[in-house]
Amino acid sequence: MPNPSYTAQILPSVADLSAAEWDGLSDGGNPFVTHAFLAAMERSGSVDRLDAEQSHTGWRAAPIVVNDDNNVALGALPAYIKSHSQGEYVFDHAWADAWARAGGDYYPKLQIAVPFTPATGPRILTRDRAVALPLLRAAETLCRDAELSSAHATFIAPDQVALFEQAGWLIRHDIQFHWENRGYGCFDDFLGALSSAKRKNLRKERAAAQAGVTIRQLSGDAIRPEHWDAFWAFYQDTGSRKWGRPYLTRAAFDLLGQTMADQILLVLAYDGDMPVAGALNFIGRDALYGRYWGAVVDRPFLHFELCYYQAIDAAIARGLARVEAGAQGGHKLARGYEPVRTTSAHYIVHPGFRAAVADFLEQERQGVASDQLVLNTRTPFRKEG
Repeated sequence: MPNPSYTAQILPSVADLSAAEWDGLSDGGNPFVTHAFLAAMERSGSVDRLDAEQSHTGWRAAPIVVNDDNNVALGALPAYIKSHSQGEYVFDHAWADAWARAGGDYYPKLQIAVPFTPATGPRILTRDRAVALPLLRAAETLCRDAELSSAHATFIAPDQVALFEQAGWLIRHDIQFHWENRGYGCFDDFLGALSSAKRKNLRKERAAAQAGVTIRQLSGDAIRPEHWDAFWAFYQDTGSRKWGRPYLTRAAFDLLGQTMADQILLVLAYDGDMPVAGALNFIGRDALYGRYWGAVVDRPFLHFELCYYQAIDAAIARGLARVEAGAQGGHKLARGYEPVRTTSAHYIVHPGFRAAVADFLEQERQGVASDQLVLNTRTPFRKEG
C-alpha cells in the first residue's frame, strides 16, 4: 500500500472547526480538550485568536491540524503561541531567564496544552496513532519557521507519553496529588482505609466545615445564572489573593454553563440563603477534575470540605476512578490524595540550549522520583505489616 500523505495547517482558532470535526478526533473522555471548552476560552476573550490584531492575554490560539488528501481532519494539537509563561503550571521561568542571559529570545514559544488547566489529558487528538508523528513534526516546523524558541506539551495523558519520546522530545516529570477510588461504596469506606488517627482528623474537619452551612452539589440544568454570579465573586477573591488577575473572564463561566453544564459539578456552601463559598469541578469519563475555589468568608476547613471531601463523595457516587485536584498542595496528602507523577514534553530548537535543558531534566527527574518515594511513605492509609 502507498504511504499516506498528510497536509498540516495552523488555524486561527479551535472555533474555526466545527464541534463535530474537532470532537471526532478524540474519545470525548476528557472535558478540557472538547470543542466546547476550548472554544469557550476563545469566545470569552480568555485567550486570543491567532489573527487578533493585538493579544491581550499572551495566549494566541494556533491549533495545528493534519488533514488527508481529501482535506479531512485526521488529528490536531490544541496549541497556543505564547508571549509569557503564565497559566501553564509547569514552570520554565528559569529556562527563559537562562536563554535571555545568553542573548536569545525565549518568547514567543508554542504551548500544546489546555489553557489555565493543570489536568492530565490527551495532547495529541487523533484516533490513528500514525498521525501523531506528523503532528509533532508540524509543531517543530512551526517553531523553526516562525522563530519560536521551543514547544511545550504539558500534563500529557500517560498513554501518550511514548509518542513524544519517540519523536525525540525531552521529558519532564513533576508530582500532583490525586485521589484513587479503590472500589469504595461511600465516604466511610474510604475512611476505613485510613489509619485511626487520620480517620478521626478527617471526621473532625468535615464536622467543623459543615457546621452552620448547607452544602449543595449542582450540575446540568440545576446550575442557574445566580450560581455563576456567586461563583464569579469567589473566583475573583481567590485570584486577587493568589496571582493578582484571574485568567478567565466572566463570560467564560456563562459559556461553559451554556455548553458544558452536564460536565460541570458546582459545589456551593450556603449560610442561610446566601452562598459564601464554592468549588468548580469538571466531570470526565473516568475522573473528576477540581479546578477553581473561592470564598467570601473565612471558615475553618471549608476549603478542604468543598474541594477535596465533596469531590470524593461525588466521585464515589458516579463510579469515577479518581479525583484530580489540580496543581501543587502538599496538604492534600493528609486527606487521602496520593502523589502521582505528571509528565510534560519539550522541543527546543537551538541544539546547545536543548543539550543544557536535557542535562537539567535528567537531574530533575531523579529528584522527582526520590520525592515521590518519600511522599508515598507519608500517605494517611493504614500500613500493613
